[in-house]
Amino acid sequence: MKIGIICHPTYGGSGAIATELGKALAAKGHTVHFFSQSLPFRLGTFSRNIFFHEVELKHYPLFECSFYSLALASKIAEVAYYEKLDVVHAHYAIPHALSAMLARQILEDKCTRSTCFKIATTLHGTDITVVGADRSMEDVVRLAINKSDGVTSVSGYLKDETVRMFNPKKEITVIPNFVDTSLFFRSPKQEIREQLGIKDEKILIHISNFRPVKCISDIIRIFNALTKRLDATLLLVGDGPERSESEILVRELGITERVRFLGKLDDIVPLLSIADLMLMPSNVESFGLAALEAMACGVPVVATNAGGFPEFIVPGLHGYLLPPGDIEGMTEKAFLLLTDDTHWLACSKACVRQAKHYETASLVEQYERYYTRLLQEG
Repeated sequence: MKIGIICHPTYGGSGAIATELGKALAAKGHTVHFFSQSLPFRLGTFSRNIFFHEVELKHYPLFECSFYSLALASKIAEVAYYEKLDVVHAHYAIPHALSAMLARQILEDKCTRSTCFKIATTLHGTDITVVGADRSMEDVVRLAINKSDGVTSVSGYLKDETVRMFNPKKEITVIPNFVDTSLFFRSPKQEIREQLGIKDEKILIHISNFRPVKCISDIIRIFNALTKRLDATLLLVGDGPERSESEILVRELGITERVRFLGKLDDIVPLLSIADLMLMPSNVESFGLAALEAMACGVPVVATNAGGFPEFIVPGLHGYLLPPGDIEGMTEKAFLLLTDDTHWLACSKACVRQAKHYETASLVEQYERYYTRLLQEG
C-alpha cells in the first residue's frame, strides 16, 4: 500500500506513535509519505520506502494567521495525486483530518470516490479533551470524525469520551499505542550514570511535553518529599510551557542539585535503563505512551488512575495508580517501591511482560488490516 501519514513533529505520544507506525509499515514494504511542519522528532534515518514532505507555512501581510491547514491540504492533494496514495492517515482530528478532507475535495475532478484515497483518523486525546472541549469547536471536531472513512482511538477511555462528548455517527475502533521491545529494553550498560554524575542513589524519571495536564509541579513536590527520606535524583526529560515554573519551584525548594532538566532527547532508552521509577501524575492521559516505554525497560510506574493508565497498569503489579493530586499517596507508593528491593524486582519483571502485549509488530498488523478494510469498502 501507499500510505500518507499526517502528524505533529513535536515531542509527544501522538508524533512518536505516528512516526513509529510509518517506520514499521515501511519496513514491511509499504510506501510511506510523512506530512508535517518539520521533520518528526522520531523519524531519524530514512529508508527507500519513506518520504518526508515539509508543509511550508505561508504568511501574507493581509492576514494575521498562518495558512498551515490550507498548505497541508494542498500538499496532501499534490502528493496523493502523483503518488497514487491509497490511504491518508491523519493523527489528530483537528486540523489534520479536515486538511485530508479538503485535499480529497481538491482532487474531485481528477479522481472518483472509489479511486481517491481513504481517510483514516486516529484520535490521540488533545483533539478531543482540549480542542473538542471548546464548545465553539464541537461541530468542527464532529465533522472531522464523521467524514473520515475510518476512526481509531488509542484507548477505550478516549473512545468512551469521544462518544460521550460528540455522539458521532462513525464507529470508533480502539487500537492502543505500542512499543518496540527490540529497542526499548533495559540495557546493562550504566555509563550514563557516570556521564550524569550520578552515583548509587535512586533515580526517578518523567518524560513529557511539560503541558499543564502533566502536573510537573506535583512531580517535584513528590520528589522533594522523598528526598527527606532517601538519596535520589530526578530526571526531567522534555520541554514545554511548564518548564520555567518548574525550574523556579525546584530552586525555591532547594533541590537544584538533585533535579536534572535534560530537555528534549530522542534516545531515552539509556535514561530509562538506569531509572528506578517513573512518575506520571497527569490529570488525564489518553493512553500514556511514556509509561509503556518505561515499563518495557523494566521501570515501574506511579501514575494516576485517570485516562488510559488503568488499561495497561495494574496497581501492585506494574506500579501504583492514585487519584490525581494525591501527592502524599504517590509519595508513599514511590517510597515503597524504592525501598523494597524484592517488590521492585517483581514489578520490574511484570512491567516487561506487560509491555510485550503491546509489541509494535502486532499493533501494526492491526493497522494494516484496518487500512485493507477501508479500501475494500469502496
